[in-house]
Formats: sequence, C-alpha cells, structure tokens
Amino acid sequence: VAIGTAHGFYKGEPMLDFERLTAIRNQVSTPLVLHGGSGVPDEKVQETIRRGMSKVNFATELRAAATKAVREALKDEAIIDPKKFMGPARDAVKALCIEKIRVCGSENKA
Repeated sequence: VAIGTAHGFYKGEPMLDFERLTAIRNQVSTPLVLHGGSGVPDEKVQETIRRGMSKVNFATELRAAATKAVREALKDEAIIDPKKFMGPARDAVKALCIEKIRVCGSENKA
C-alpha cells in the first residue's frame, strides 16, 4: 500500500503515513504488503505490522548483502568457482533474513 515507502534505498528516512495505513486496514480485509521496506528503521517496520501490515519486502537490502559478500569473496583473484563466491552471498542473505524475521516478530511461527 502507498504509505510513504519506495523501492530501493532512501536518501533520508522515509516518512510513513501510519494513519493512512490504519484507515486502509479498517476498510479492507486483503493482506497488505509494504513494498520498499529496505532501509526503513526497525521501529517503523514494527509499527506497520502492529497496524496490520501482513508482509514486508526487503529485496534491495537482500540484494545489497549478497552483492557485498560476492565482492568481498572476489578480492581473492584465485576464486573462479561460483560456489566459492556464491556461498558467502547465500550466508549473508540468510543472516539478514534471520534478522528481518526477528524484526517482524515472526521467529518460531512457521
């Protein structure tokens, strides 16, 4: 829903319209998705969930974590096997996913 987020990283802190989110939640029974969750402070993500957000997308942060890990691994010019640089990318994404699951209050709910 459109409450002040955008895809990609923000230049400043996003200004979320929590009242709009509450109004939308009160009008519809459809699960709501927060697009553009990357870079939104944890407290604000948690507030959107308290107000009825069902799903939060963090794709940009996940891609950035993977890319950073690949770049770090490829500093070793001897590495030519994708398993050697994609393994660290997978580990970085997994760690970030675990953190975001915690932020969203979803640990132990599967």
